[in-house]
Amino acid sequence: MTEHRMRVVAVNGSPRREANTSLLVQAAFEPMRQAGIECEEIALAGQTVGGCIACGVCRKAADRRCHGRDDFGNEVIAALDAADGMVLASPVYFADVTSELKAVIDRAGYVARGNEGMFVRKPGAAVVVQRRAGAMHALDTINHFFLINQMFVVGSSYWSFGMGAARGEVAEDEEGMKTMQVLGENMAWLLAKLAQ
Repeated sequence: MTEHRMRVVAVNGSPRREANTSLLVQAAFEPMRQAGIECEEIALAGQTVGGCIACGVCRKAADRRCHGRDDFGNEVIAALDAADGMVLASPVYFADVTSELKAVIDRAGYVARGNEGMFVRKPGAAVVVQRRAGAMHALDTINHFFLINQMFVVGSSYWSFGMGAARGEVAEDEEGMKTMQVLGENMAWLLAKLAQ
């Protein structure tokens, strides 16, 4: 019997590839990788992820997928379903997450709640980048997704956001980068406990 290797999937809701949100995700991944956890970042940039249309077919079919839209959202839902833990990450857009990440939250949440709570007791961590303000609302949006799905919310030494506007600027936020490191350490610790 082969040993199961823990896996964390991060969904990056930024419309920009390899920008500030990704830098924070990778900083959180670093201690997880050091702990032997497989980490994957799924970028929504350039992908089509439409919102939930409330058709209810996911609940009738109960096959752990969205039937209202045939787009990249189903690949994201499948990846989150297969993961042992998840990170949902977004820059702040008008005091909240991006519309792409919100579409993932709505659709994945509806599918999960109609399919025997497929995210129950999985750890989830929120990662947010703000230029000046709005991070707390965006963090709340993500954390409410975790809470309604009976997940374990992973915290850090401070609220899990970084400050930055221009591409790469978040790397200069020393406290934000340290917060990501602790977030990753806490995710690795919790996954190890859950595996026992």
